[in-house]
Amino acid sequence: MSDTITIAAADGTAATIALHGAEPVSWVVAGREYLWEGDPAHWNRHAPWLFPVVGASAGGRVRVGDDTFPMAQHGFARDLPFAVAAQAPDSVTLRLGDDAATRAHYPFAFALDITATVSPGRLAFTIVVHNTGETALPYGLGFHPAFPWPFAGGERAAGAGYAVVFEHPERPFAPQVGEGGLLLRDEQPLPLDGDTLPLDPEIFTEALVVLDAKSRWMRFAGPDGSAIRLEAEDFPHLAVWTKPTAPFLSLECWTGHADWAGFSGDLSERDAQRLLAPGARARHGVTLSFEAAGA
Repeated sequence: MSDTITIAAADGTAATIALHGAEPVSWVVAGREYLWEGDPAHWNRHAPWLFPVVGASAGGRVRVGDDTFPMAQHGFARDLPFAVAAQAPDSVTLRLGDDAATRAHYPFAFALDITATVSPGRLAFTIVVHNTGETALPYGLGFHPAFPWPFAGGERAAGAGYAVVFEHPERPFAPQVGEGGLLLRDEQPLPLDGDTLPLDPEIFTEALVVLDAKSRWMRFAGPDGSAIRLEAEDFPHLAVWTKPTAPFLSLECWTGHADWAGFSGDLSERDAQRLLAPGARARHGVTLSFEAAGA
């Protein structure tokens, strides 16, 4: 079996999904690639899924009851193989379940299903977290896709006409990021102009995080009027990230976030971590859309 699966819509919109991490590695609209290529000189990922935590954990560990477990930044799902649960020409469902390897980091029973579906100009995901165990399941979920910058001509520079536009005006402050990727209660100003963040590579020393965002969607808009839009369902936090010298921009949506500096509690007490009852399922959604200039 191939280590990737390609799905396509009638108009030629296509996506390739890797079994490793259920990560989208290509999204082609009208013959053009709109996902970041994963050049390891800058960032060797394309669009990883974050589970069962988002961001850094204090000391690189999580506590569950009287025990502690190693936990990498953004969890482990992005680094594990998923199985094919269902497949059609325009969609695929990939599944990750708990096993001895996951329980060494996260002592819970779960199933994580990610369904990717293409339609004209769109790549949509339905994510279902299922608590298959007998105790409450604390989880965080995030999506971290990156896109070429520039994608619509021009330059990757201040004043070049690229911006992130939010559905609603957002509060122009974000938590600072401290040692080890932990969040600080001190805030930094965001150069937001109402609903618009004019893009300048130099503003990105860390991710710019919009906690408890009013917006459910944001658009990475180009100078010609075209845009890549991310719309999130049941992801209350949004983020924008790149590196000052890297030719990509990441639009992110999260249910949770990194630990606050000084946190030492149980994983179930982590700020914004979801608690899923035994046997319950939680559904989340993300849709990527390409909006052509003048459309």
